[in-house]
Amino acid sequence: METEITTAEPYQDFLFAMNSPVIRERYLTRLRSFFVFIGIEGSTMYERCIRFVAKVKENEENGNSKLAYACVVKFLQYQKDRYDKKEISGATVRGYYKAIKLFVEVNDILLSWSKIKRGLPRGRHYADDRIPTVNEIRKLVEYPDRRIKAIIFTMASSGIRLGAWDYLKWGHIKPIIRNEQTVAARVTVYAGENEQYYSYITPEALNALQEWMDYRRQAGEQITPDSWVGGALLCVPGLAPLIVQAGIEPGTEPGGIMI
Repeated sequence: METEITTAEPYQDFLFAMNSPVIRERYLTRLRSFFVFIGIEGSTMYERCIRFVAKVKENEENGNSKLAYACVVKFLQYQKDRYDKKEISGATVRGYYKAIKLFVEVNDILLSWSKIKRGLPRGRHYADDRIPTVNEIRKLVEYPDRRIKAIIFTMASSGIRLGAWDYLKWGHIKPIIRNEQTVAARVTVYAGENEQYYSYITPEALNALQEWMDYRRQAGEQITPDSWVGGALLCVPGLAPLIVQAGIEPGTEPGGIMI
């Protein structure tokens, strides 16, 4: 039995290029913002992707699209204006850039990305990071949201960066038992990737994560070792400015850690 081969589809090509479900959701959100801004209509992302690519292909000259370039630059300039007003971080602007670049590249649309990238604001360097003080951690965990302790305790004790949540599943966190007591937990960071390594979290961090997963289970979600720990855990409105101030993770967007 032969399998029917169909022509490539913009939306499916974009999804295929991403391995992490969390990254996929994040990039789709950013790409949707781009389409809405430039006026690409459609009841679904599938339709919007097709319409954008079709419109661009109609206006190509020698394989290059002036229309696509103008749309991308206009949208990123809008995000740069938001950055200048301190509404978002430089890293957030680059996040939009990465999502659009991936979509455009997998759909064989040629643009001068080096020229576009030259106009982007710089994110903070890792050298600007520092360990949060005890008082800063106390201030963060006072935030009135059940997810805060899980986020702060895990990041502060393990040292993982924000991107590590995209790969973290419940089965990647293994309690360490000594004399019938939990003394710590081992975390597999970036599991399955070339950058994979192990870190450790305190019993307090493990308890906070367990409480969060128990809450999700009580809400009707089926929790398994393959359940993602991040996702909704990181969508905490108003927390990001405090995270940046505490130095746990630079480059987050005011109004929510999920960027």
